Amino acid sequence: MTTFALIHGGGDVGWYWHLVERELRAGGHESVAPDLPCNDDSAGLSEYADTVVEAIGARDDVVVVAQSFGGFTAPLVADRIPARALVLVAGMIPAPGERPDDWPANTRFDQVMRENPQEDLSYHDVPRALADQARGKARAQSATPGHSPWPLAAWPVVPTRFVLCSVDRFFPTDFMCRVVARRLGIAPDEIASGHCPALSQPKELADMLVGYATL
Repeated sequence: MTTFALIHGGGDVGWYWHLVERELRAGGHESVAPDLPCNDDSAGLSEYADTVVEAIGARDDVVVVAQSFGGFTAPLVADRIPARALVLVAGMIPAPGERPDDWPANTRFDQVMRENPQEDLSYHDVPRALADQARGKARAQSATPGHSPWPLAAWPVVPTRFVLCSVDRFFPTDFMCRVVARRLGIAPDEIASGHCPALSQPKELADMLVGYATL
């Protein structure tokens, strides 16, 4: 039985993963999806990783999964536990020593957004009632994690996969493919979803995650 440690994005809550958790548990797996201390100005990425590691506890056979800004936390977790795999879902990919605040300029994401303005960047393909729930649960994202360099000297030695969302308005596919190739050197897998597949395509995403656990 695999445990999936599910890490939400910036200003979000663990609830984001609830539909994926239902699918994983129906298949006999365990999951943890803690709320990160994202609205606590005293908490940085180390504290975010602490929160996930504490939720995992003594469990082994763990797949670490992160969405969006959670990509800065997930490798820190995978570096501290015997993770089976690390999966980024439309995730930001940090470089050693990089401050999250510098990621948009370093990857040219800021330029992408200037050239390709969109409305409803996150929930355009999520059912309206579910999208409204998600918006209602959003929290303020502290700026604290963005100020400090990402602490790892290298990507953790753990099998890594990237799930590319093919209709993502937040991280467009051409942009994200370039970042994945340059920073991870792997080919991403695709899901027909916008930026939040855990809400728009939960079964399909859960099936992908279970597949990664058996590689």
